[in-house]
Amino acid sequence: MTRDSDPPDHRVGDVLRVSCAWTAARVTAVSGFHVSVEWPWNEADPDSRYEWNGQFDLPLDPDAGEWSLFRTECDPRTLRPGDTCLVGIPETLVRVVDVGRYEPPLDTGRLPRPHTLLIVLPAGHPRDRDGDEGDTIELRSAAPLVIDRVPHPGSPRR
Repeated sequence: MTRDSDPPDHRVGDVLRVSCAWTAARVTAVSGFHVSVEWPWNEADPDSRYEWNGQFDLPLDPDAGEWSLFRTECDPRTLRPGDTCLVGIPETLVRVVDVGRYEPPLDTGRLPRPHTLLIVLPAGHPRDRDGDEGDTIELRSAAPLVIDRVPHPGSPRR
């Protein structure tokens, strides 16, 4: 990841309001930790060195240590393979803790390939010292994300 402390649009410390419209997805698998769904937005990248199976894993227990912006509208513990559920992001406040910029765009196995990734934590969550918490927002994602910067004390005027 190329780190950029002053990207043109988003900076470490920004507080963002993020949401994504609920969209139908089919459940493909359920484990003790995750529910896997056919991801309704991206498509596989035929030129990628990675083979993406079209699925995305979401935490089975939304209150457990693993945090994801995306979630199912219903309690994921009630889902079974073959079920249809709604996947999206309820309006959530997050804080940007890192920004990655990629040129060429990052090969993830999915299209579109991202140029910029924001690593975020819930707005009130302390910074993870190990750097393994949080979630990633792909700017210019195929998912219909709505991202608004929230003014807060100490934020620079733009």
